[in-house]
Amino acid sequence: MSILIDRNTKVIVQGLTGKTGSFHTEQALAYHGTQMVAGTHPKKGGTNWAGSNGESLPIYASVAEAKEATGATASVIYVPPAGAAAAIEEAIDAGIDLITCITEGVPVLDMVRVKEKLDHSPSRLVGPNCPGLMTPDECKIGIMPGSIFRKGSVGVLSRSGTLTYEAVYQTSVAGLGQTTAVGIGGDPVKGTEFIDMLELFLADDETKSIIMIGEIGGSAEEDAAQFLTDEAKRGRKKPVVGFIAGRTAPAGRTMGHAGAVISGGKGGAEDKIEAMKAAGIRVAPSPAKLGETLVELLAE
Repeated sequence: MSILIDRNTKVIVQGLTGKTGSFHTEQALAYHGTQMVAGTHPKKGGTNWAGSNGESLPIYASVAEAKEATGATASVIYVPPAGAAAAIEEAIDAGIDLITCITEGVPVLDMVRVKEKLDHSPSRLVGPNCPGLMTPDECKIGIMPGSIFRKGSVGVLSRSGTLTYEAVYQTSVAGLGQTTAVGIGGDPVKGTEFIDMLELFLADDETKSIIMIGEIGGSAEEDAAQFLTDEAKRGRKKPVVGFIAGRTAPAGRTMGHAGAVISGGKGGAEDKIEAMKAAGIRVAPSPAKLGETLVELLAE
């Protein structure tokens, strides 16, 4: 089975008419026929978007209208930071099952409001400030490069977009491939956390192993390690390789992502690495060794 998305997933693009939305929609449409079925813009409803390769999609004034017309269950958001939270809320109100927000720089207070709304809805949000998610040969939502993906058995989840690509490329080269790769984003307040994805990967029969990439800041990695420990005691266990980015970052300074900051003596790399090791996760010595470390673990 596929995780969250497959070839039948129909996607609405919020922010399709902008340069970023247009470019990545063209890329998605070219990837194994990913079903990008409509765009939205409050002032351009009733018009059509035309891609550079002859693609055409209808534009609706709202997500609710687009969902009713197309039957879409997912949306992807390429909206500037000031309007991104409102775009997420619109998708929640329209009853979209899976919302992916690529936007970087969404104000934290906006996301606190969104998170409260999300927690009282059936919708799932991936992001913001993320590269999206991909199921190889089936569906591409976001900005991940499709050329490095291969259908396979590894579930990939990461706070870092770039390191997501590293894990994907290395597992492709190793002949393992991926079931689904999900970039959950690096902001301090986001929709989907490690535990949410680990639950899905553990339940998926086609996912035989997992790569989990974290970074300094917050406690999500420690929480995930405890979750895996508890699940192993219940008999649910799969080989997991981990990595923590930001080991050399100075305390109190944001490194890369808004959520990547060590404060109050918490969120440091060494604590996260020790928590991973205690949970039975094999920690890769560097991002260049993710695939190699997983191959070695599977060989054992």
